[in-house]
Amino acid sequence: MSAKQHVLSVLEKNKGKSVSGAKLAQELFISRNAVWKAIKSLQLEGYDITAVPNKGYCLSEDNDILSVESIIPYLSDHIRPVNLEVRKSVTSTNTILKELASEGEAEGKVLIAEEQTGGRGRLGRNFYSPARTGLYMSILLRPKVKVEDSLYITTSAAVSVAKAIEKVTGCEAKIKWVNDIFCDGKKVCGILTEAGVDFEGGGLEYCIVGMGINVARPQGDFPDEIKEIAGGIFEPNRYSSNLRSKLAAEILNYFWGYYSEFSKKAFIDEYRRRSFLIGKEVNIISGDQLQNAKALDIDENARLVVQLPDGEIKTLSSGEVSIRPK
Repeated sequence: MSAKQHVLSVLEKNKGKSVSGAKLAQELFISRNAVWKAIKSLQLEGYDITAVPNKGYCLSEDNDILSVESIIPYLSDHIRPVNLEVRKSVTSTNTILKELASEGEAEGKVLIAEEQTGGRGRLGRNFYSPARTGLYMSILLRPKVKVEDSLYITTSAAVSVAKAIEKVTGCEAKIKWVNDIFCDGKKVCGILTEAGVDFEGGGLEYCIVGMGINVARPQGDFPDEIKEIAGGIFEPNRYSSNLRSKLAAEILNYFWGYYSEFSKKAFIDEYRRRSFLIGKEVNIISGDQLQNAKALDIDENARLVVQLPDGEIKTLSSGEVSIRPK
């Protein structure tokens, strides 16, 4: 860890309080000049740090820049080690982790970005990922599961995001099968799971689970093509500092808890309870074809159970559905 990272870590732990330069130098075994250089570098990156005469340096409580140092304090002690990295701007967190996975990166790599310039959703769609109002995170896994069981990864991630949103923000979060999170009737999160297949072993070589969360509506609103569907958990600049860091940590806390005991499928009941499709008339979307159905249930394998107009019961393990307008 660099001197700048050490200094930021201490300031994050004492956010809103002044820490003397002498104390920082003594605790971190660096010179006062090295502390000063670290502070100047952090200020240039946008950190709101003030120098208080005879008191030291203070990181503003309103500071909301994502960093490893701002997230770590909220991670549970019991979760398995993760290799956390935060970048200001990337093309796509999923794309970068896929490249790292093919190069042999170990399970547990977590990449978080302030902004994505090429964010992707399901079916090749773009995912709008502006800076400072969202949380864009991908996790690299090397699960010992069959390809057909990979749906559980998306399912457990959806439950983890929904629970984290409720814990951190107080907003009720519902799940639209299979991978979207809604608050107040608007989509606030999409999950994209991608995998590399081990053809010889019949399992997964790696799996990337990406989550894009609209923490706030962006300034100027969403693009026209999605503004009727997409929403933010908050209005711009209406959420507390460090909320995104807390949210990232809580998602990881919940997800690794489920993942460490994956075979128990402890997330299925919670996934079913949060579904807002059950009991509703829906359209099953396949290419340019629509098929009417009624959503009946989510089964123990996270599949959507529907009833067709002729009474036939059908179970969907993949695909896309939408609620049919009244």
